[in-house]
Amino acid sequence: MSTHDDDSESANQLIRDRDLAELLEWFQHNENLPQEIEPLLLRRFYQCMYGVVEDTKQLIELNYALRNKHPHLFIKRDPLDDDSRRTFDYADILPLPGLTPDKYKVSLYCFRDFEPSKMHHTEDTRAFFMVTDCRFITPDDAAHPDVLSVGEVQIFDMKGTTMRHISRLTISTLRAYVKFLQLAFPVRLKAIHMVNCPTYLDRIVSVVKPFISEEVFKLIRFHTSSIDTLYEFVPRDMLPEEYGGSAGPLATLRAQTQKVLADKREYLMNPQHWYVEKQEKRNGRSWRLF
Repeated sequence: MSTHDDDSESANQLIRDRDLAELLEWFQHNENLPQEIEPLLLRRFYQCMYGVVEDTKQLIELNYALRNKHPHLFIKRDPLDDDSRRTFDYADILPLPGLTPDKYKVSLYCFRDFEPSKMHHTEDTRAFFMVTDCRFITPDDAAHPDVLSVGEVQIFDMKGTTMRHISRLTISTLRAYVKFLQLAFPVRLKAIHMVNCPTYLDRIVSVVKPFISEEVFKLIRFHTSSIDTLYEFVPRDMLPEEYGGSAGPLATLRAQTQKVLADKREYLMNPQHWYVEKQEKRNGRSWRLF
């Protein structure tokens, strides 16, 4: 790297540090926000908005407004309670290790038990957001902890999905989930891959498509003939053994994810990170005049 590149990198670093300090100060004195935010999460919001401070502020306020509008999904939660255990007993919600060559983070969602009565859509959605909230305060790539993902790739394994599963969707939960993902996520959604698609895929799509924006629907790729087409987008070394990859068995990835949830339980349940107090926020320090 040349001296000029070094100088440019140093200048960018100074700008980023200054902007993040400004954003943290703004966050701590904003009555529409919780009391605390993890530095890595703040960085994700900032990067998601390409380093534009005002856009970052808007995204942050929308994120916490939606959380507080749906506290049963985003705030009132416990990764070790019975609802969470039921979800994690029948389904996997797994961030996969490392980043793609495009610096995208990949997550996998699949059933382990195909019995439709095991599915509880609202509780399952709450579990999904607990996993992602833990992920957002954890480095994306253990080998390069300073490198943040610039995009989100989701893999949904449709194996075992029936219309009975689809009938158990809760419309209000689906709306909240899609809206949060489309408008308030601190990482940009880049692709959604549906693998092991059933023959009645068109019926499933017809149910959920009305809740998905055209922009997001264009990101969905349906892998109908073989999982081999997935390898064009996600490196095999990031995928579990069960999907032809070398990232270890699902059981190991599952145990790692559950350990993170247990370790971060206090963070997930701490209202100071999520809950917006309506009146006299911050112990009466509501002194700002507008």
